Amino acid sequence: MKEHLKILIKEKSEEGVLRLIMNNLDQRNALSESMMSILIDEIKDASSDQSIKVIVLAANGNVFCSGHDLKEITAARENDDSGEAYFKNLFDSCSLLMQLIVNTPKPFIAEVDGVATAAGCQLVASCDLAIASHESKFATPGVNIGLFCSTPMVALSRNVNKKNAMEMLLTGDFINAEKAKEIGLINNMVEKEELTFEVNRLAEKIASKSSMTVSIGKNAFYSQTEMDLSEAYKYTSKIMRDNLLKHDAKEGVNAFIEKRSPTWKDE
Repeated sequence: MKEHLKILIKEKSEEGVLRLIMNNLDQRNALSESMMSILIDEIKDASSDQSIKVIVLAANGNVFCSGHDLKEITAARENDDSGEAYFKNLFDSCSLLMQLIVNTPKPFIAEVDGVATAAGCQLVASCDLAIASHESKFATPGVNIGLFCSTPMVALSRNVNKKNAMEMLLTGDFINAEKAKEIGLINNMVEKEELTFEVNRLAEKIASKSSMTVSIGKNAFYSQTEMDLSEAYKYTSKIMRDNLLKHDAKEGVNAFIEKRSPTWKDE
């Protein structure tokens, strides 16, 4: 199934993989007000759709996402408040989008083929997994225009170590896909021609698992990272205990013992 929106293309496979493809080449797939609004609505809908197992964020063109639309930001300065209200709404929307990606129970995979800068780099870092083509480049270049990438820093600093995050933030320099993999911003890099195939293969592998189990695991992963060691073990021990009482855990264990494929009920 394929549905065309003006700046977003939505595709859904029989395996339950939803592809949200940014398609605003004139604006370099910027996270404009309209782009963020559409993405937020689509993710909210997908969150409660039991037929969707995995969400892929991709883009057409040679720019995955250029970050916020600087022309929109400049135009807002003409407002009576010099753009303050617009800026608040802009970053509130961006923060909502990034948190939705993390908090939605479906796993997100960023499929990056091209440039991802500023909030575009933040988008990649916010996804659970990311695969990029060899040609892809990443940067948080706000410092070059007097606007430190403070909100992209949140996702970036939670994915790569402090020294590498600070180097990107303080220099604004691009890093290539090889460096992005080395520092943990992406999982893997592949040839451009193989990118969609490899992303789909990964997405379908995850989609074949129990959605209930994957949802429990994703939520637990992000929750425990904010806890100290003792609290994290107490929390995850309860999660595993509750998980073991679910149908799919019983089915999965029995299937393993009986050397057969499990039949998931997602419950």
